[in-house]
Amino acid sequence: MRIVLGVAGGIAAYKAVLLLRLLREAGHDVRVIPTRAALRFVGRPTWEALSGHPATPEVFEDVEHVPHVGLGQGADLVVVAPATADLLSRAATGRADDLLTSTLLTVRCPVLLAPAMHTEMWDHAATRANVATLRERGVHVMEPASGRLTGADTGPGRLPEPADIASAALALVDAADAAGRAPVAGSGPGDAPVDLAEHPVDLAEHPADLAEHPADLAGRHVVVSAGGTREPIDPVRYLGNRSSGRQGYALARTARSRGARVTLVAANVVLDDPAGVDVVAVESTAQLRDAVHAAAKDADVVVMAAAVADFRPARTAEHKIKKRADHAVEPLVLEPNPDVLAELAGERRRPGQIVVGFAAETGDTDGDVLSHGREKARRKGADLLAVNAVGGGLGFGTADNAVTILDAAGAVVETAAGSKDVVADAIWDAVVRLF
Repeated sequence: MRIVLGVAGGIAAYKAVLLLRLLREAGHDVRVIPTRAALRFVGRPTWEALSGHPATPEVFEDVEHVPHVGLGQGADLVVVAPATADLLSRAATGRADDLLTSTLLTVRCPVLLAPAMHTEMWDHAATRANVATLRERGVHVMEPASGRLTGADTGPGRLPEPADIASAALALVDAADAAGRAPVAGSGPGDAPVDLAEHPVDLAEHPADLAEHPADLAGRHVVVSAGGTREPIDPVRYLGNRSSGRQGYALARTARSRGARVTLVAANVVLDDPAGVDVVAVESTAQLRDAVHAAAKDADVVVMAAAVADFRPARTAEHKIKKRADHAVEPLVLEPNPDVLAELAGERRRPGQIVVGFAAETGDTDGDVLSHGREKARRKGADLLAVNAVGGGLGFGTADNAVTILDAAGAVVETAAGSKDVVADAIWDAVVRLF
């Protein structure tokens, strides 16, 4: 695939180097078009060595090939990262004062802009108006991530991680191929791949897989829990589990891409926060319970992907428990934690709310993974239960997953296997069918 990677003049331009590597390693032909300001952050030799193509901001280089027209006409995908406030302004007003903005006027393929700037610039009315204009024209503008910015300040405006940008960009092309037509940037709502006139912000804001999933969660509030809870034994030790939070984060990320407003309750997760998602960090089951119940009050869907501890110490030691040869250690007494999933699926459920649970099983002498999952589905009362085998290199901490999705009676709704994003989309497909 022929990709044009535009790079505007922001400090986050260095991250575009990794994005270039990711796209090249995936087998794509990438032509980098930096702005003049971008070359003050990362020089031409870097872009040219890694892409294998000339990298210039100038319209008047290689003029015999008319690059300001030819690059856009021949592209299958255009990604601009970082897209600064200046670049967004020039693109929205149709400026053509360098090779990148000229190319943006000629493309008829999917275009993804990944903004990066200080929070004040992102929140300014002019920037918001420019973003709205671009989205109305069918250009896909990601929400920036929140986090540490150039100085000591933090907030929204951070460039999304290169892997997230690459995933979102390539999903646009996959969606266009599946639909048999490309989303045309710049031609207005009437020619956009989905009904941008009806949802001008929701659809363009969430770039992944628009043709297959045309923002089918738009207008919905979904709550996702992720990670594994920890129950303190003393100030140093805790009872925990091996959950990395990757599946929950994939559920949050894909829900956002399908148009939802997402609250992610994360228990002891060390992953980067998904862009555009509200993240609530917790540690113990009690904290997770409080956070999920609070967020679920106005939620349309709650997905309990976190590995919640079934038990906690009956007493937490005030000081570190010492290991001494002449001192007997008291036995660790456990008590059950509240069943958060059963509470959500029970009488406290908001009318019309869909509740999805997870069952990580290993199988034993009493039954296999699926039989344990069916019993749990009937006992918990959730609308859907995703059952997956764990242990022996499966489930926890891996890049891939495989689940069997059951209904409340234990019947198989569907199965899914592959990356955790693929599994997440299968779960959202099952949820959407319940609306």
